[in-house]
Amino acid sequence: MAQFFKPQKATQTKTKREITIDSLDHEGVGVSRENNKVCFVEGALTGETVLAQPQQSKAKFERLTTVKVLNASAHRVKPFCVHFSQCGGCSLQHLELSQQLVEKQHAVTQLFNKFAKIDQLNWQPAIESAPLHYRRSARIAVFYDKVKRSFNVGFRQKGSKKIVDISQCDVLDIRYQAVFREFSSLLPQLKNGQAITHLQLCGVEHAYLVVRHIAPLAASDIAAIKRVCLTHQWLLVLQGQAGEVELNDLAPPSYQLSEQSLRFEFGLDNFIQVNAVVNQQMLSQAINWLALDKNEKVLDLFCGIGNFSLVMATNALAVVGVEGVESSVQMAKHNSALNQLSNTQFYCQDLSQDMASQAWFSEHYDVLVLDPSRTGAFEILQQLKLKRFKRILYVSCDPVTLARDSQLITQAGFTLDKIALMNMFPHTGHIETMVLFVKR
Repeated sequence: MAQFFKPQKATQTKTKREITIDSLDHEGVGVSRENNKVCFVEGALTGETVLAQPQQSKAKFERLTTVKVLNASAHRVKPFCVHFSQCGGCSLQHLELSQQLVEKQHAVTQLFNKFAKIDQLNWQPAIESAPLHYRRSARIAVFYDKVKRSFNVGFRQKGSKKIVDISQCDVLDIRYQAVFREFSSLLPQLKNGQAITHLQLCGVEHAYLVVRHIAPLAASDIAAIKRVCLTHQWLLVLQGQAGEVELNDLAPPSYQLSEQSLRFEFGLDNFIQVNAVVNQQMLSQAINWLALDKNEKVLDLFCGIGNFSLVMATNALAVVGVEGVESSVQMAKHNSALNQLSNTQFYCQDLSQDMASQAWFSEHYDVLVLDPSRTGAFEILQQLKLKRFKRILYVSCDPVTLARDSQLITQAGFTLDKIALMNMFPHTGHIETMVLFVKR
């Protein structure tokens, strides 16, 4: 009889034990090493000794959660949010803000050493953020429990799809502080509140609130939602089952870059940076680092609605932006016209595919700007003849793919000139980094 391989489940041990933490990884999780195995300890900080409960054990690593802190770090602080222990959002509230940057910088340094074989980084001062009320956009889940006949309005629980019922969130734009309380009270009163699945917040010049519903809402439901929104000066947008976001008579959302005197309009389904203050500082730093002149041409990949492109266009001869989302490309073109810029071109292309036949690909450029998603820019970097650029600016939201991609850039004859953190998401494990490479 034929025998088939059946994978064994990872073994678990329930024995709690003491562990001393060596460092934090790039996601803010405590790291220790025991018996040639890496231990990842949720909730522990560098230098601490904790009593930890094993959750998952495999051949090369183990995952545990902190049960009790036996020897606390001097940088441990009391979390400011009452939902900290359940909500999966701000996982580093127990670490003081300044030390969060120290730990993140150390984690990025380790990743560059591992993937790019670079052990000396020219760190510049981090771009910092206010600790509270920095998020201008967020997506809030609405879950109706059919058994309890009750609603949860909030965010996902740590390591789970379960929705934590939130009373308030202090990292959100202050204009939205009442949104949880209002909808927790309102939803049970609606005829078809179960049809509402999400609330999307976008707090720019005006405070927009998108209500996502998967079945029609009664006229009385819409009227009740409108009354709540009017009270708080939220601009209501209804997103129905088809998924389209229609503004109807509302002005399109927009934000300003005061230092560059630029205005950006966008659709509520377009990506914009969550932290307005850090976004402005990030763009100003990019211009300062690149020191563009009026004779240089810039290629801006993953350009979105033109956040970097338009800033570069005010300082360069010309900018070509490429982006994979058609609606973002259309907004980039619109924003260029809105700001009366005539030296930009934008193309919609999937940058993970072969770009060799595209006209823009073979043009002459002096500067390359990259602002990819978490998957990084490996595919397009492999295709580009990097040596034709004088400088490369890489803006990253994932330090692992940044370190991996940096190896390609340095192998092409570039030196890592400057690197800095951008604290776009205080109190979270997210790491945003800007790196300038110059040709050797």
